[in-house]
Amino acid sequence: MKIETKEYEEKMAKTLAGLESEFKTISAGKASAGALDRIQVEYFGSKMPINQIAEIKIPDPRTLVISPWDASALKSIEKAIQTSDLGINPQNDGKLIRLAFPQPTEERRKELAKKVEKLAEEFKVAVRNVRRDANEKAKDMKKNSEMTEDELKASEKLIQDLTDKYIKNIDTAAENKKKEIMSI
Repeated sequence: MKIETKEYEEKMAKTLAGLESEFKTISAGKASAGALDRIQVEYFGSKMPINQIAEIKIPDPRTLVISPWDASALKSIEKAIQTSDLGINPQNDGKLIRLAFPQPTEERRKELAKKVEKLAEEFKVAVRNVRRDANEKAKDMKKNSEMTEDELKASEKLIQDLTDKYIKNIDTAAENKKKEIMSI
């Protein structure tokens, strides 16, 4: 009996999805509502994502417009953006907030590319940790006589093939994000 790989593949797929979600928050000079995903706003005593208390529009490629459904949230949204790592100063006109995404300098693009590489490496480590857990489970199954030595080797190969597939997907996603950053 070989190890069931479905749960480990699901964990690796979630890891890849997490990386892609992180990449959305890296602004490469283009306005993207995803850049606001990690910013939490203090609203009536609890922390909430901006998209749950306001409408976010992209009127042009370099501008986001945030229109809160409750005008009293305007100051809280502005403060949350200012204290975030977004690096953009919000313009509050009393009704809505505008975020102008500047054209990144060459230095800033290189910085963002390094951030992409660092994130990709962190997520590769997460995939390798899933591989380690799967291999440990297979070895435990072998130790408990639930599988033979040949089945253990086959299971380890299956897990390694899955790991290779997801590491390659992470590398591809990182390369695509770096190309996007450098082409602006």
